[in-house]
Amino acid sequence: MEKSTMSVQELSAHMGISLPKAYELVKEPGFPTLRIGTRILIPVEGFKA
Repeated sequence: MEKSTMSVQELSAHMGISLPKAYELVKEPGFPTLRIGTRILIPVEGFKA
């Protein structure tokens, strides 16, 4: 079974960018994120689109 969300750290590793750059990216308007408390999760399907 494939994961439906990924963390900012996983996004950073997947894209080959630094962690601060990944946090900048998820703060951009229109970038698909889910906020659960203080956690920021990225839906995998939204990211692929």
